[in-house]
Amino acid sequence: GQNLRRWGRYIKPVVILHKNRHLKLCKMLILCFNALISWEIKEIKLTRRKMCSKIAVNLKTKKEFWRKETGNASWNGGDVMRKTGKMLAAAMAGVMALSMAGCSGNTGSGTESGSAAPETKQEASSEGKAGEGASDSGEEFKIGVLQLTQHTALDKVNEGFVAAIEDSGLNVQLDQQNASGDQSACQTIAQMLVDSGNDLIFAIATPAAQAVAGMTDEIPIVVSAVTDPAESGLVESNEKPNCNVTGTSDLTPVKAQIDLLQKLLPDARTVGILYSSAEANSEIQAEMAKEALEEAGIQYKDYTVSSTNEIQTVVESMIGNVDAIYTPTDNTIASGYATVAMIANENKIPTICGESGQVDEGGLVTYGVDYYELGYMAGEQAVDILANGADIASMPIEYMDNADCELKINEDTAAELGIDMSVLEEE
Repeated sequence: GQNLRRWGRYIKPVVILHKNRHLKLCKMLILCFNALISWEIKEIKLTRRKMCSKIAVNLKTKKEFWRKETGNASWNGGDVMRKTGKMLAAAMAGVMALSMAGCSGNTGSGTESGSAAPETKQEASSEGKAGEGASDSGEEFKIGVLQLTQHTALDKVNEGFVAAIEDSGLNVQLDQQNASGDQSACQTIAQMLVDSGNDLIFAIATPAAQAVAGMTDEIPIVVSAVTDPAESGLVESNEKPNCNVTGTSDLTPVKAQIDLLQKLLPDARTVGILYSSAEANSEIQAEMAKEALEEAGIQYKDYTVSSTNEIQTVVESMIGNVDAIYTPTDNTIASGYATVAMIANENKIPTICGESGQVDEGGLVTYGVDYYELGYMAGEQAVDILANGADIASMPIEYMDNADCELKINEDTAAELGIDMSVLEEE
């Protein structure tokens, strides 16, 4: 339904969504109003009900827009009403259409939290600057951020990117979005970011990067937490992308990680390689691990999952069949790593991790990249593109040197497993 007050400071459209399963319609509504009407969305409220949810969106008029667009310093509400009446009617029709679609649909393409990411502190502060500082601090840029899911490694990438943007002094409006690991939500958010007129899009993790790259070949795209952009079809080559994509790779020193396994577990005969079959970056690392294990004369078995729901069953199937578990930098596994560690540690199976976030969740050890630094490096690339007009097509994918990687040990896990880690301290 809709609750419209006569022309004034607020307009309050309401959308009814069936069982919270169409939250992406809320984002579509936001785009509709931003595109058609000169108001700024101030608030989104979600009231959970048994059958339906009501999302109320408050919008506030912008007198500055009227002055800018018409060149008329005087504010005339009647003129504004006449000029925007048709757009308002179209937008309200869109609201009603979305409302009916939301209440009549019984299924959704994403999870309840998949496509409507909450506003982050960075986004709020950036939007605050954007509303009043463009003329004071120079040109304003819009950057859309699509993060595949929420876990330690990807969160650090995001933090590093935002820090680099803030350190640059650029006037930037950040639109932070998180797909919560949902592939369909990834596609929907990617399309919204492309349609929102962003000057650049930052994509975190391979599926997010592939979703955005599939939507545009014009808007500059900077990626991070992508193991091999060329192998993943994002660029022609990692040395020279020859397209609108560049970024930083989280390719880990897989061989060095397998060396850790050998030093800590010299009697290990079979290693289980646990990863998601749906992630191209994981398959690449799994192949590298297999090569390193073959060179070391250690047998291996593949254990794959397609979602976090399968992790417990798959890890339990490893009990009695492997002497250790190796997990690459896999987003699906990272999201459920607490389950991996719980089962492995209870059954005295050491876990060699692809990144430090997995160690934080109970894994034994890793020698991996610094994800905050990867994000910062990507942020510097974005600044170079926006502020200096750098040619993204010739900007190579950047990597962290192995010397900059960090050894991280979970001492509690080592004690629980009864493993002496002093052999690593002697290196």
